[in-house]
Amino acid sequence: MFSILLTAFQEAHTIGQALDALLPQLPDDAELLVICPDAETTAVIHSYQQHHPQIRHIADQRKGKPAALNLGLAAANHDLIVFTDGDIYVSSNALESLLVPFEDPQVGAVTGRPLSTSPRNKMLGYWSRLLVEGAHQERMRRHQNKEFLLCSGYLFACRKSLIDQVPEDALAEDAVISHQIAQKGFQIRYTPEAEVYVKYPNSYSDWLQQKVRSAGGYAQSYIRNSPFRMRSARLEAIRGSQIALGFAKSPKEFLWTLLLFAGRLHLWLLIFWRVRVEKRPLTELWQPVQSTK
Repeated sequence: MFSILLTAFQEAHTIGQALDALLPQLPDDAELLVICPDAETTAVIHSYQQHHPQIRHIADQRKGKPAALNLGLAAANHDLIVFTDGDIYVSSNALESLLVPFEDPQVGAVTGRPLSTSPRNKMLGYWSRLLVEGAHQERMRRHQNKEFLLCSGYLFACRKSLIDQVPEDALAEDAVISHQIAQKGFQIRYTPEAEVYVKYPNSYSDWLQQKVRSAGGYAQSYIRNSPFRMRSARLEAIRGSQIALGFAKSPKEFLWTLLLFAGRLHLWLLIFWRVRVEKRPLTELWQPVQSTK
């Protein structure tokens, strides 16, 4: 038995695809909790509830994703929790693949594999495919070596009993949960067969906006002071450069790779300034990115 927590905001045009991918995989004793504040997305959810009683809608007050997750966790009836979003969709066997590792009682969380649906023949699409491939390779390496690894907020599962309340100013709630579980002595595993398909930003301004709020979470004290490490500017430079330089298949893609290095430097400098120096609140750093919907 498990509960799915799906968070959404202004995703009336994409949440149907997300639900259509999940519903055929739900056993009768599972539940699907959709947490969203806006009327348009809620209307779509209510139309699905007429035929799928496993769906429950939880209204939140638009205080941010961490607050929405805390509402969902409080309402969930099962200890195994699957986390996902309303602007993505999962592969046909994703849930089964994601939950099998929990047969081991030492496994506290399992993450799926994000795949980009953005076109490789555009620079931002190329960047998205390079970055998800780099994350895949690093997760595989850590999984095989039984090292700490981070869950992807697009699709992961964990034991609710291991989660403390998610801090409501957390920028990277998936990373906070990953660190909480690892600090309790439980393993985090990677199941690349649990695929999740993601549309990434198609403009540089949207890319920066999305990445500052997600990667910015690693500059917050919840993660910065943790004894576990997987992601930082230093680790990205050490491990990511070789993967990035080997990803290009043409001179144009190699140029895009070099531009990505510049973009990532810009990103980490913005994170340092906005998160560490200015200490901007979640309401300023977490803004919807429309080109991903």
